[in-house]
Amino acid sequence: MMPRFVGKLGLADAVTVSNAGLGFLATVAAMVDISLAARLILLAAIADALDGVIARRRGGTVVGEYLDALADVASFGVAPAFLVATVVLEMRWAGDVGLAVGLAGAAGFVAMAVVRLGLYTAYDSDLAETKGVQTTLAATILSAGVLAGFAEPVVLVPLVYLLAALMVTTIIYPDLHAQDAIIMGVVQALAVLLTGEPGEVFAFGLLFLALAYLFFGPVFYWRRD
Repeated sequence: MMPRFVGKLGLADAVTVSNAGLGFLATVAAMVDISLAARLILLAAIADALDGVIARRRGGTVVGEYLDALADVASFGVAPAFLVATVVLEMRWAGDVGLAVGLAGAAGFVAMAVVRLGLYTAYDSDLAETKGVQTTLAATILSAGVLAGFAEPVVLVPLVYLLAALMVTTIIYPDLHAQDAIIMGVVQALAVLLTGEPGEVFAFGLLFLALAYLFFGPVFYWRRD
């Protein structure tokens, strides 16, 4: 007997499902090597971008948007939150109080990611803009920060609280233009593939681009033609 998904899922859906698998691998990797976990999250973000390109070129399926939201919970909700939690647990940041604050922030990040993805699927998926910070962007900032050398609780904990709050704001973020998405994707791929100082340079570049969009995108980016 054939699996139920045969004939119902397309190539874009297969890429989306691989995104979810990368999210799981990133979560497991965080317990062993946080840099590897960060790379896997960034790789999942590349897969997330690719499934959209494939869907637009070859057509999507009726289950595509639901699969996308579910995969994003794993890769851009649970995985980056677990990454932060692992850093906090390993360094025992600020004693028991700091540990509680850090873990609460990670849990809140997952919760807000779920809320944000549900709202996006219901209201924004057909628009060229969205309310609240994209989960992919939030996960990219956290992961790029780790690879750029900021894998410290004093940096990641406040950041995870900030990103969790921004995911459920009414601030409007426009979709990236194709050429900008390509540039960011190339920088992201090099941050994933390269190690040592070159990899750190590209990770820092990715972090700079992502933060620039986070803070200035809602004000300036939409003005572009």
